[in-house]
Amino acid sequence: MSDSPAPLADPHIAFDVSEGRRDVVVLGSTGSIGTQAIDLVLRNPDRFRVTALSAAGGRVGLLAEQARQLRVRTVAVAREDAVPALREALGAEYGSEPLPEILAGPDAATDVATSECHTVLNGITGSIGLAPTLAALEAGRTLALANKESLIVGGPLVKALAKPGQIIPVDSEHAALFQALAAGTRADVRKLVVTASGGPFRGRTRAELAHVTPDDALAHPTWAMGPVITINSATLVNKGLEVIEAHLLYDIPFERIEVVVHPQSYVHSMVEFTDGSTLAQATPPDMSGPIAVGIGWPVRVPDAAPAFDWSTASTWEFFPLDNEAFPSVGLARHVGSLGGTAPAVFNAANEECVEAFLAGRLPFNGIMDTVTEVVAEHGRPTKGTSLTVADVLEAETWARARAREMAEKFGEEQPAEARA
Repeated sequence: MSDSPAPLADPHIAFDVSEGRRDVVVLGSTGSIGTQAIDLVLRNPDRFRVTALSAAGGRVGLLAEQARQLRVRTVAVAREDAVPALREALGAEYGSEPLPEILAGPDAATDVATSECHTVLNGITGSIGLAPTLAALEAGRTLALANKESLIVGGPLVKALAKPGQIIPVDSEHAALFQALAAGTRADVRKLVVTASGGPFRGRTRAELAHVTPDDALAHPTWAMGPVITINSATLVNKGLEVIEAHLLYDIPFERIEVVVHPQSYVHSMVEFTDGSTLAQATPPDMSGPIAVGIGWPVRVPDAAPAFDWSTASTWEFFPLDNEAFPSVGLARHVGSLGGTAPAVFNAANEECVEAFLAGRLPFNGIMDTVTEVVAEHGRPTKGTSLTVADVLEAETWARARAREMAEKFGEEQPAEARA
């Protein structure tokens, strides 16, 4: 392991460290990661300056307010039809002052990702974040990566472009691994231990999961997230994606990446070293810390996130993963090992099945049953190191269509009482 190239995310490499205030571009600024990042920047104006923002275009009022608070040079929206409303909102915020540059269209975030800055924070949700990720890497920017789909669906493409250490992970689990790995060399690492809250169904058997409802699945015990991510946490698909991501970020074989259930979500992940010691990174559940690591590394941002009150008693629990009730992690290891377009198929099929479940067209266990069938039908991918963005998009399109067909058929085959 020590003879292989440095991994994409390497805490021992401070990529393009600059003195003074750091210029940051925020992609997905009106989402959960983006709004928390902007709050962090506003609390630390001597450390960070946001130069450009991008968003889908559904919350133009918030986007305009962010632009005015940060005095950005450029604002980008994916939806061209949102430009008139955005221009009006900006006018209300700026008054007689000159407005920032406005970019619009499906390539707007990609264009912003190449603008002059130190760090690009990619907080976009979904595989549409792949193109901006590739653009930022090609432009030589440090990439604070919260868009895990970039790695899941385009791993070989990202690895071909990224310099060692150019990516700083923002997912809480990968930010935890990143920090713990700073304590030793790569040759010292025995295994990565990724923690999972277990979601709302921890401890239930597969049979007990047969009739859970979307409302049941959306009731996450520790994190407030969007519906797709929350369902992915309930099925543990999210954890499977994180195993693939950890493999790609840190160049650790799948057999040395373990998942353990930790209901309190205090320990965000751990690294076990060859001498038997294990280093854990722990904070109360809050994304401000990982975001601060992402845009500030190798410098710590004081009071970025809340700390524990060690004078208060607490209990931290750890349980093994139930692979029978939650087969998603094992399937993710399988598609990750296949590589090529297989992870893209897994991710796209899952998103379609989650939508079908939320709409009442598919039972909870049917999510992974259907995804497993789609992955099996896709078979071994023919694309490896020659993978292109077009290959990824084609595989995703096929997987989404096939998952919809299978989900519809699955629903029709269920007894009437099961569909009720």
